[in-house]
Amino acid sequence: MFILKPDPYLMPSYRISPFTTVDISLNHNLPDNDCINDYFSERFSGKKYNYTLNGREAINLALSHYHLQKDDVVTIITTSGNFYISGCVTSEIEKYCKWSRIIGPGTKLILVNHEFGYPYADLLNLKKTGIPIIEDCAHSFFSNDKKNTIGTLGDFAIYSFPKMFPLQIGGLLVNNMDCKPRNSKHLDKKQKQYIKNVLSYYIKRKEEIIEKHLANYAYLSTVFKTIGLPERFTPATGTVPGVFIFRKGKHQFDLTELKKHFYAQGIQCSVFYGEESFFIPVHQALHKSDLDYFLEVMKSFIKNSMI
Repeated sequence: MFILKPDPYLMPSYRISPFTTVDISLNHNLPDNDCINDYFSERFSGKKYNYTLNGREAINLALSHYHLQKDDVVTIITTSGNFYISGCVTSEIEKYCKWSRIIGPGTKLILVNHEFGYPYADLLNLKKTGIPIIEDCAHSFFSNDKKNTIGTLGDFAIYSFPKMFPLQIGGLLVNNMDCKPRNSKHLDKKQKQYIKNVLSYYIKRKEEIIEKHLANYAYLSTVFKTIGLPERFTPATGTVPGVFIFRKGKHQFDLTELKKHFYAQGIQCSVFYGEESFFIPVHQALHKSDLDYFLEVMKSFIKNSMI
């Protein structure tokens, strides 16, 4: 059985990230290992890359390349076309200029968000506009499209390691241009080595991580559909979902209240604002029983909302 609404001090903690408390000890005891550099050198084909404190700093360093003025506009394009966008992205843009969701006369730069691991489908045509592009691959470390172009067509690509790996810090700025690389202002030598140690350990389990994401997604998609909650996205070949997003379907419940309910059961989640959709964790550290717990939490909310 599952205990719902436990004592607050006995609350479980499920995050969108695969990081759990036990990883503090595991990561701390990993030996120094730089083999992740070999992986990146092969993956990025000799392109320059820099470790950053997090994905936000990677975005900031990329933006700093363009000498943006306060009245310039960065247009944000997302996979879904929905207006939802994380404040982590918009807050970095606002340090330089304005942002918009449509391309207009003031657009000096396009930021393409490969949303939650789902690649933006029309990147090649977007590149034909001639407007510089930054690719936000924060949730899409292992995702790709049919032509293997994700992270390669923009001037820069940014990644956020905690979205895919069990650690608390770390981002990457990949420079696809022939220009001087920008270094992190906030990542010290010890932190950088820590990130490399963890990534070096887990990159050897790449296929296992991908398979677990896909298996967890498939299971959640199946069981949530049985209670009238269909998936929002259907993963294509090459997609590695960063979260499980489901539609509200014919249910009439309030998504903001659903968010409160999931958090009250120790599950990080959010409304996919602008749509009648919602997302929860799907990462590789989750077991079938964890997914069944998510389902029971969802069922309890539906039951109580009908009373």
